[in-house]
Amino acid sequence: MKLPGWPWGILSLFSLAVLVLFVAYPISVLTLHSLQDAQGHLTFAGFATVFGEAQYLEAIVNTLLLGVAVTCTSMALGVPLAYVIARCDFPLKSLVAILPLVTIIIPEVIVGQSWLMMLGNNGLITNSLREVGVSLPSFYGWGGMIFSMTLIYYTYVYLGTLAALRGFDGQLEEASLSLGASPLATRIKVLLPTVAPAILVNALVVFTLVVGNFALSSMLGGQIPLLSVMTYSLFVSEMGSSPVLQSSLSVVMVLLVGVVLFFQKRVVERKMVQMTQGRAPAPRRAESWRGSLLALAAVVVVTLSLVPLIAVFVGAFTRARGPVMHWGQWSTQSIERAFALAPEPIINSMLFAGCATVLGTALALLVSYLVVKKKSSLSGVLDYVVVLPLTISGTVLGIALVQSFNTGALVLTGTSSIMIVCYVVRRLPFGVRNASSMLYNIQGSIEEASISLGVSPLMTFFKVVLPVIKTSILSAAILMWATSISELSASIVVYSGGLETLPISIFRLVDTGRLGLASAYGTVLVTLILVPLALAVKFFKINLFSVK
Repeated sequence: MKLPGWPWGILSLFSLAVLVLFVAYPISVLTLHSLQDAQGHLTFAGFATVFGEAQYLEAIVNTLLLGVAVTCTSMALGVPLAYVIARCDFPLKSLVAILPLVTIIIPEVIVGQSWLMMLGNNGLITNSLREVGVSLPSFYGWGGMIFSMTLIYYTYVYLGTLAALRGFDGQLEEASLSLGASPLATRIKVLLPTVAPAILVNALVVFTLVVGNFALSSMLGGQIPLLSVMTYSLFVSEMGSSPVLQSSLSVVMVLLVGVVLFFQKRVVERKMVQMTQGRAPAPRRAESWRGSLLALAAVVVVTLSLVPLIAVFVGAFTRARGPVMHWGQWSTQSIERAFALAPEPIINSMLFAGCATVLGTALALLVSYLVVKKKSSLSGVLDYVVVLPLTISGTVLGIALVQSFNTGALVLTGTSSIMIVCYVVRRLPFGVRNASSMLYNIQGSIEEASISLGVSPLMTFFKVVLPVIKTSILSAAILMWATSISELSASIVVYSGGLETLPISIFRLVDTGRLGLASAYGTVLVTLILVPLALAVKFFKINLFSVK
């Protein structure tokens, strides 16, 4: 395949150079450090320690168990909820269908903080039940992690299953029923095999997110060893010394996700069912007691998902003293302190996320255009490199960036630049996927017509392509902003003094028991996410939350 000509060949080389420098190179450095000792000699001591000491083996097993547990509970919630939304009709169904998507944009650090205010040792619900003689088990540990992670990650399974159900041809069910099969047997033998690939694909997404989760694992994990938390602890303890152990553990995390990804791909390929798009069955009114019970369960699940969003706003205006929240006693002290005495995290978050949004959206647009419209050997490599951040957790990415740019010709560690680079690299795959979705719908003849009229290829891109995909660009920018400003797992590794962002500050405040100020910062953070989303939907007509 020939390389593209001017200007796309140069732009392809530029994009590839950027991605290699900030994605492929850090991962290579991380892998190299896992195989070298302090003197630079080849060694497998790090891996021998990881697989030879009980604490690291326990962390690997616990991480796998947590991933499997949350994946199963997420499927147990997401699949039935998708079925209820697709097949049942009940009051407020449209609202119930769309609200789970809000959980995706609620920062995980906010989720952990909010549930601690409700169910922690001094939580509102915990203290209320304690007064009537009911003692709840500690929210720290397996129960708290599985509960809170499930109420975030089930949305991914829900969305994928809902899309599969709405693309299912109802005539297959009608044929099965006409042949004498019971409704239950029809759902198990006809419907389930058809939507199973969508369920498995999104289950893998949940598993990878759980394995790489840092915020909830560290806030709620208690004394349970987990890979993400242990990797961060090793990074802190090995600062300034040989990074062989942290690198080895990071590589193990990458391999863990890679192995699961490989087996998932094999399973999905075997279960894939080709089906011509047909008419999905029309939803039926939930009139029987079973239908009403299903509808009520859907409402309860969605309501529980939104508790963190409500709790953080209420907590910001509640009088607090350390870890004790005086519920019902209102005060603006926490909000005033956040803006007047400690506004640096707010300013840093807006600055870093703003720069990352501009740079990340521009790079995502360029890469997606080269991959979709200017196919070449370079674009093929681009398409592979740009998805690498999806296979590694934020903690591992942060460690890789610090190890790569701590010394040498390009030193970024300790500067605001590494925060911006971290945000761009971490969220670039999502921006590329968003921008690519509309580029596939643009016919090449449109560009060819413009070029035949004497307009240069580059000007054709700006005058013809950009106006057509402006909605997709705005969607990518909003997505980049929302995910960058709430980033914690990678940024807590790469940040240094004076560069604290809102998620980092919230995490530190919750860790020290200062829940009032943490709630105030959380309110600001959620507002900075929701307001741009609302403006995009209202003024730019961007349907970010479509589930149809």
